[in-house]
Amino acid sequence: MTRYWFRPKRYGYGAAPITWEGWAVTIGTVLAMIGVSLFFRIESKSFWALAALLIFDLIAIAMLAVVSRRRTNGEWRMANGAGANFTGIRKTNHVVS
Repeated sequence: MTRYWFRPKRYGYGAAPITWEGWAVTIGTVLAMIGVSLFFRIESKSFWALAALLIFDLIAIAMLAVVSRRRTNGEWRMANGAGANFTGIRKTNHVVS
């Protein structure tokens, strides 16, 4: 049995962490991105350092997306918080003139 670390978001697209493993992966990714950013900012201010930083950030985000998608209980989809019966039409009791 697979243990899920994330759940589909109620609003928007993607997943949110629900277990300590999900939070650890999410916070670890953020801390790694901050650490690499500070390292490149302190050590070098060249164009290549910025390019390396952006490549690292893209890879880190892609890896987080892969892990969270594989460990999500359900499918990623655009959600609006209204549940499965949402029709997209608001019913109102007043008349618009």
